[in-house]
Amino acid sequence: MFTGKSTALTDSGIAQAAASLHVTPAEIWAILTVETAGCGFLPDRRPQLLFERHYFHRLTCGQYADPDISAPTPGGYGPAGAHQYDRLARALALDRPAALQSASWGIGQIMGANFQLAGFPDVETMITAMVDSEDAQLAALSSFVRVQSPLANALKTKDWTTFARLYNGPAYAANAYDSKLAQAFTAYQNGTHPNSFVRAAQLYLTFRGFRPGPIDGIAGAHFHAALADFQREKGLSQSEELDLEILQPD
Repeated sequence: MFTGKSTALTDSGIAQAAASLHVTPAEIWAILTVETAGCGFLPDRRPQLLFERHYFHRLTCGQYADPDISAPTPGGYGPAGAHQYDRLARALALDRPAALQSASWGIGQIMGANFQLAGFPDVETMITAMVDSEDAQLAALSSFVRVQSPLANALKTKDWTTFARLYNGPAYAANAYDSKLAQAFTAYQNGTHPNSFVRAAQLYLTFRGFRPGPIDGIAGAHFHAALADFQREKGLSQSEELDLEILQPD
């Protein structure tokens, strides 16, 4: 459950999102870096996810007495990654629509409850897109921002405090989201963006159980070692050439 094609972000996906929001790729990469460290999938190919118990509590009118998954206040997250799916599974057993709407999904961490703002007719269709590709996850993010004028304007004017408040909610200040966004944007504006080809290879190597290091689009020592291990395991020639079709899991 919750796995699909799991295809990596492309230059085309980044360009389309930037064009739709009238910004440059630097703004897009800044958001992705702060929200999910720039990756929309877990190593097991499921979308990045964070379960919000206060959403579930509100959507189910507080009828479930399990403070780990239903409470009037945020929190109780526990570890990131697979544990969030454990929490989601418990909520799914009680109320599937409410559970899906109570999690933030993918590379932009869009709440399921915001499926309409993200461009979907229902939450199930949104989740199908989330498991399909990072490009689809990013398209949801760009729709969510674009249809909310104050949010879109804050991004265009680089008003990171307003953007963080509207995108992340009241907790943005405690987590310094605005400062992190500003720093990430400056780094991408003045430097280079992740290499999408290398980044995709890193993601697919991770899916296959190798350890290429962070999914950052930088071909470092860990990446080259993981690629060599993959080529050796598959009986392929040791080369620097990458074939994403071979790397991508079925």
